[in-house]
Amino acid sequence: MYSPNDLTSARAGLTFDPSLVAKYSIAAPRYTSYPPATQFTTDLASLRLDDALRDDNAPGAGPLSLYFHIPFCESRCWYCGCNTIITRRREAASEYVDILEKEVALTAGRIDCSRPVAQLHFGGGTPTFLPPDQLRRIGEMIHSRFKFAPDAEISVEIDPRRLTLEHVQALHGLGANRASLGVQDTNRRVQLAIHRFQPHDLNRQAVHWLREEGFRSINFDLIYGLPLQTPESFAETIADVVSLSPDRLSVFSYAHVPWLKPAQKIFEDRGQLPETEEKFAMFVVAHEKLTAAGYIDIGLDHFARPDDELALAQKAGTLHRNFQGYSTHAGASLYSFGMTSISQTQDTYRQNHKTLDGYVAAVTAGTMPVEKGLRLTDEDKRRRTIIMRVMCDRKLDYQRLSRDFGFNFQQAYAHELSSLADLEADGIVRCSPSGMEVTPAGGPLLRVVAMRFDATLQQAPRRHSKVI
Repeated sequence: MYSPNDLTSARAGLTFDPSLVAKYSIAAPRYTSYPPATQFTTDLASLRLDDALRDDNAPGAGPLSLYFHIPFCESRCWYCGCNTIITRRREAASEYVDILEKEVALTAGRIDCSRPVAQLHFGGGTPTFLPPDQLRRIGEMIHSRFKFAPDAEISVEIDPRRLTLEHVQALHGLGANRASLGVQDTNRRVQLAIHRFQPHDLNRQAVHWLREEGFRSINFDLIYGLPLQTPESFAETIADVVSLSPDRLSVFSYAHVPWLKPAQKIFEDRGQLPETEEKFAMFVVAHEKLTAAGYIDIGLDHFARPDDELALAQKAGTLHRNFQGYSTHAGASLYSFGMTSISQTQDTYRQNHKTLDGYVAAVTAGTMPVEKGLRLTDEDKRRRTIIMRVMCDRKLDYQRLSRDFGFNFQQAYAHELSSLADLEADGIVRCSPSGMEVTPAGGPLLRVVAMRFDATLQQAPRRHSKVI
């Protein structure tokens, strides 16, 4: 049984003092971007959007990465922090694709569509809320507008509860070769507590269909820290999903943000959430069992097989992180479509309207449906590079950063480097004259390390989920 005085995974090299769990269980950005999305502004004039798009599409620009946000779900999962619309009205699918077509046309008229698409991702909500005929329709629309690289990665998020074989065939027909299955937990009591009943047979069926149709990579999304979970029960969930041999796993810490997602308040009312130390013990258990099964700890919340592109990119120092998490496409410009989706180019972040009405109204009026965003300063870009290297490489090479920035990194960021002293004393990082490295014990605290280089935290406080 779990003991609060023994948060140890000897095989994986994870050893963590419970007092440090409490000390570093603080609120922090997830750093899928820097500056974080909480810093976005509605001052659209400051974005200089037309200039940003023109600069991004200058000769020699890199490839494109496309994201389509499908917001619909048939029922609400009470833990969910995504921007979703709960409906069973199937007509909503075709109506939404109508608007997506118009937004794609608006964007395509402003960018160089001959740039190869290296990555396409469908997220949500539930992309498989779209019936197979609408999936085929959206695939035809995208392929008619954009040129895809021969080895393009085309991925989709899937709810096994709403999946049919025809869905899988339609997705494969539009070129999808990667799938991410929302599993979260295989324990029935936990599933009922979070309002997401999903028998494990549905996961097996989905994997069978995807493998049969030739999908080359399957990822499972899991969450630890959910109501009624224990380290023992989560160990069983890990065993269940490993038996299906996924290529990747995302093991997310449950983000309790009831001020943003009121449905989460039900967990507080019922007193079902695990304590911080028990929650961290779940991650330790997952880390031990996944690394024992041969998976590589990519960083923060991702695990992959040694021959997976993520693992190879991490080893090569080319791993990237964006709004969809860890990625291998560092040089691509991200153009996102659909309500609340976020685009990222070298100089800007741009987020679409968060409400369906606002999004539809903007596109119908023939305008880019951008609600807010941010134009990055040169210093923002440098700090983005630093934080990206912490999150992806778990280390900083001072000489490399000095060369990239054109000045002495240690001198310019002496204050930030000196602020690491307590983390070094607690065994979270190791510092040397040539660089800084996050220790195995510090892996789960990458966000805490990154915070030391985040200049935005000195401004007005913003609310974020806790690290643990």
